[in-house]
Amino acid sequence: MDDVDVTLGPGSPSDLAAAISRSARAADGFGLDIDATLAWVRAVGPDVASASHSAGWESLAAAAAVDVAGARMLEPHVDALQILAQAARADAVSTDAVPGEDATWGVFAAEGRGVSVRAREHEGRWVLSGTKPWCSLASHLSHALVTAWTAPDERRLFAVDLRAPGVHPHTGPWVSRGLAQVVSAPVDFDDAAAAPVGNDGWYLRRPGFAWGGIGVAAVWWGASLPLTEALARAAAREGADQLAAAYAGEADAASWAARAVLTDAAGRAGRGVDAPAVLAHRVRATVAETADRIASLAEQALGPAPLTTDEPFARRIADLRIYLRQHHGRRDLAGLGRKLVAS
Repeated sequence: MDDVDVTLGPGSPSDLAAAISRSARAADGFGLDIDATLAWVRAVGPDVASASHSAGWESLAAAAAVDVAGARMLEPHVDALQILAQAARADAVSTDAVPGEDATWGVFAAEGRGVSVRAREHEGRWVLSGTKPWCSLASHLSHALVTAWTAPDERRLFAVDLRAPGVHPHTGPWVSRGLAQVVSAPVDFDDAAAAPVGNDGWYLRRPGFAWGGIGVAAVWWGASLPLTEALARAAAREGADQLAAAYAGEADAASWAARAVLTDAAGRAGRGVDAPAVLAHRVRATVAETADRIASLAEQALGPAPLTTDEPFARRIADLRIYLRQHHGRRDLAGLGRKLVAS
């Protein structure tokens, strides 16, 4: 890597992670120009999706080290490709659910108060109706995997052409200062055609659900790496005091702990684990706390100047803090506790 080390295994970063970093740096408008970034995502996505856990998570981290929003566009596309591949191996997806290589994918699985999407069979085909919240880039993507309720207590995953009749993406509200260009707004479905991917509950119960969650954590860690490097550079400046060294040391130790957790998770995922959901909860909690702490250290140590005069630094801080809200703090820790009690 040119600037940061995203290695999660012995030796150097994977060839794929190195290539992802180079290509992201070379891409015009990476992370800022949505169409250009999605073209890049479409080109590199299959390689990342088919990589080992270690190489795949390194690649997501490498993209985030270049630009957080760029990695935010890559991660769900890779997740969708992996889900479709898992469904194909399980003979749980029809060929009409998988478009050509020109597709760009989102995964819309969030639920919100007062809104929901229902799936029903109508004249021999499945259709979706209702409103799905938090659908990132729905106005720009070609396809999405969408969860919908098929019964009061069962959800199923469906592949949807976002440009087909009956699909109506909202353009807002989205006033976020972080990830400002990655609009996450509702989508209305009005008897929109959908192709089932797996049976009821398959999406949430498969081990790949945990690995996708850890992939997000890898992005959080990668996004924090340039902040750790900025603290190290500040500590190395002439006249830097002991406090600058302490900030750099704390950030480095925290980042190393997150790296160790991701490395261990990659090994366990490769060997197979009995409780992948517990592992994912542990990893996400550890990495989210680490990335948030490193952002705070960077703000404290470097002061207001880079936040007000260094656009890439200020955008990285804002983007990372919004992305970290995908971890729900104490609520996710409570979920981990419940899983531990149940097991």
